[in-house]
Amino acid sequence: MSLGGDDGYGGDYGQDPTRTGGPSSGGRLTRTRLPEGDDDPFAPPRRGTPRPGKPSRNLVTVVSVVVLLLAAIAFANRGGGDDSSNGSSDNPGGTSATSRSTAPTGERPVEGKDTVTGIASGFAKTEQGAQSAAANYAVALGSADMLNRDRRHEIVPRIFTSAAAGPLQDKLDKAYSVDSLEKIGLDANGKAADGMTYVSRTAPIGTKITKYSENTATVEVWCTGVFGTAGEGSKHPVTNDWFTMTLKLRWAGNDWKAEGFSQQNGPAPINSDRAASTADEIAKAVEQYGGFTYAR
Repeated sequence: MSLGGDDGYGGDYGQDPTRTGGPSSGGRLTRTRLPEGDDDPFAPPRRGTPRPGKPSRNLVTVVSVVVLLLAAIAFANRGGGDDSSNGSSDNPGGTSATSRSTAPTGERPVEGKDTVTGIASGFAKTEQGAQSAAANYAVALGSADMLNRDRRHEIVPRIFTSAAAGPLQDKLDKAYSVDSLEKIGLDANGKAADGMTYVSRTAPIGTKITKYSENTATVEVWCTGVFGTAGEGSKHPVTNDWFTMTLKLRWAGNDWKAEGFSQQNGPAPINSDRAASTADEIAKAVEQYGGFTYAR
């Protein structure tokens, strides 16, 4: 309700020739509407008609809302300004490494990748670059390609330093022996039987630097993943897992390379009561949904 009543007129303006009544009528005023086109030129203007040269209240409201929306959009498109908790203006990412260690910084993903393995390359020589490298390497190490000998021998030299790659290849070849692959229903090439699809995909949830120097870094990558064989009658159905992979990195060949890695279980959330998808749905999802290049 507008001030002065809801009939489209304003409040009391003193002597008004269009009003009758007074103290003798109990102080109650009545208003007489003039015929259309015969408005009293001495009467106060109506609320619904803006005074010349003065914008209406609705116009002012609309302009104010538009200005606020434009300001909100501009703020949202900043891509992360300086973090107030950082206390410094030399952090273009706008993220405090202490209070928001797993928040995205706004840095663009790397543009380079290895032409053979497809693994991202050209990471920056910074803490952010080390975390990006570790996240992408965790994805590769947890992929189904690691169970195929030929693919594994392409991946390991790309991820690890030349000094670490050779000894690690020997360990992995023994770990992924024909006997061990048969135990999980795969042939010597890491493939499932006809009608089955082997699934092994890792997705980083967050990264954390635990040690960093000019040429070395230790990065923990918290991951989840799906692993198993999808298909009718599979003895190793696809399940999910949560684990943390720790990678020790060294700056070599103008990029971050791993010198070693380890893995431990968790942290893992409580499993939901969501019904599991069918084996066919899981197999199609792995084929249809591609992976990502991860950047800090």
